Amino acid sequence: MQNANDITVRLLIVDDSGENAETIVSMLRNSGIAVRPARPQNAEELGQIIGGQPIDLVLAAPAQSIPLLQVTQQIATSGKDIPMILLAETINETEWVEASANGIRAVALRSRPEHLLAVVRNEWTDLHARRGLRRIEAQMRETERRCDALISSSRDPIAYVHEGMHIRANEAYLEMFGFESFDDVEGISLLDMVAPQHVEGFKQLLKSLSKGEAPPPQYQVDARNQDGAVFAATMEFTPATYEGESCLQVVFRRRMEFDPELAREVEDLRQRDQVTGLLNRQTFMLHVENAVAQAGRSEGRFGLLLIEPDHYARLLPDIGLDSADALIAALARVLADTVGDTAQVARFGEHSLAVLTEGAFAHTEALADRIREAFAAQVFSIGERSATVTVSIGGVQVGEKIASIGQVLARATECQQAASELGNTSRIFDPAAVDRVEEERIQRWVARINEALAGDGFQLHYQPVLNLGGEALELYEAYLRLDNNGELLSPTAFLGIAEEHGLLADINRWVVAHAISVLGERARAGHATHMMVKITPESFNDPQMVATLRRELQAHGVPGERLWLHAPEAKVFTHLRNAQQFLADVAPLGCRIGLEQFGSGLDSFQLLAHFQPQFLKLDRDFTSDFARTRENSEKIAEITTRAQEANIRTIAEFVADNGSMSLLFSAGVDYVQGEFVGPAAPAMNFDFG
Repeated sequence: MQNANDITVRLLIVDDSGENAETIVSMLRNSGIAVRPARPQNAEELGQIIGGQPIDLVLAAPAQSIPLLQVTQQIATSGKDIPMILLAETINETEWVEASANGIRAVALRSRPEHLLAVVRNEWTDLHARRGLRRIEAQMRETERRCDALISSSRDPIAYVHEGMHIRANEAYLEMFGFESFDDVEGISLLDMVAPQHVEGFKQLLKSLSKGEAPPPQYQVDARNQDGAVFAATMEFTPATYEGESCLQVVFRRRMEFDPELAREVEDLRQRDQVTGLLNRQTFMLHVENAVAQAGRSEGRFGLLLIEPDHYARLLPDIGLDSADALIAALARVLADTVGDTAQVARFGEHSLAVLTEGAFAHTEALADRIREAFAAQVFSIGERSATVTVSIGGVQVGEKIASIGQVLARATECQQAASELGNTSRIFDPAAVDRVEEERIQRWVARINEALAGDGFQLHYQPVLNLGGEALELYEAYLRLDNNGELLSPTAFLGIAEEHGLLADINRWVVAHAISVLGERARAGHATHMMVKITPESFNDPQMVATLRRELQAHGVPGERLWLHAPEAKVFTHLRNAQQFLADVAPLGCRIGLEQFGSGLDSFQLLAHFQPQFLKLDRDFTSDFARTRENSEKIAEITTRAQEANIRTIAEFVADNGSMSLLFSAGVDYVQGEFVGPAAPAMNFDFG
């Protein structure tokens, strides 16, 4: 499923249960799918959403508030391509047949999250493909329009024929056969353009074309014009479409009688660079494109090498500008002699050469070394001057993983430039090696994380959290940092790898233990410091976490209420039972528990009926800048009002300006944090007075 960070699936959920809808949204987000959900409460709101908003997918459960048939009718009358997925508890044959008849594309089992996720991914992929096809069709129509204009102005006689009859012809075609307008040739058989002695053979060609057989690239015939004059011609056939109808494009060319051997020589000259005798760039690129296409079909492996003489700018004045062609010709001879007939060799640029060879990476690498050594051992005589010339070679191994012409040329050029900086060296990009490097990189990260857990590789930085009501509470949030050879990295650099390798629970325990240790040091220094610490769902069912909390609080003499633990709202929702048990286990210790990213769901307050936190951190989308804060001020005020009624504190993070702080104060937010209040730093020196 295409789901990069800048792609968001606009999802419409029709379900009487807000809790069920929220579970689906959280599940999709947790799987890496960015979702912008909407859940209509009634049929009128459904119509407003479908008519006024772009929707990508609809998940609809049999509901009392909005009957399923009404949903399908609303979408059908909208004229939009919106896939509908039926949410079901079990597969019911009658229900599925009826739903399918009403436009439902698929059934997803609510009780099987993996099935629901697979269905959503498949429908999104199909929708994306259909949208892409529509764009391509629109582009094709525009391309056909432009091609038609080009054909009309072309000097080549061109006609379109369907079932042997003319349906389009340009001015050059009409002029060749003596017609004044297309009306004179419309509906006339292409057979009428052929001289009598070729009619029978051409009839057989037309019969084979009518059976769907591929046309020959060229067909030599004697043609005749409207006056009966006969002339030798070559017909070129190309499958085409005209106004959406399949047809053949036919190009007539007057045929001049050439000596075949002479024609081959002319063609060879056309493909060669006149200075070096090697293939020219245009011809060479055709070979490269064919190689890339073959590699993309797993039909071969190829290596592309770009070769440039070192220090060419300094070398050229020594031999003289008038000898530049002689130098490149001499370089080309050495390259051709070294490579032999085993590869395609070309002049690629003003002073660069290129080689395309078939084989695995080891073969390409060995060839590059052989070429480099051949140049280094050669003394070039250019007129009365002589010089040694070394070369730098950049290359790329073409295979399935790098089978687009743009990627191939970009990688080869990057490697060539890197090699030129060193001189007399070669550098070849191997996609297979990238996989090995990535695996080694991940293993190094895992080892580094384990070392940090065992030693002093992790650090905590602290950001002040300010109470807007004037309460002199010393509150900081702890942020984890990893010392990577002197460079401090945020968790975004390594938490993904840590999660994949089951290290998040260990990291959570490390952070909590060190936070409590710091709180103990602050208490002994006379500071009643409180600290917020983020934990992940891995701690909810980790018995060692509760034991660590109990042991460390007791060992350092820290009251539990000074430690504020929080986890993302969506994570708590999707790990609700474990989160509830964790809350029950931690409550006797006095630690405060909170939710962060609050307000990002369909109905975030519904979660509070099952999980009672002591504080809420608003989702950053509400407060990341002044414009967003002002835009969401009503939503923020609604959250704070409902939170105050439940005796829950609210915190806004990422506050960046005074205007946002004023709006948050007016909305009733209790605490704020962000760069405007104070940055995260290794020391706690904020003045809360």
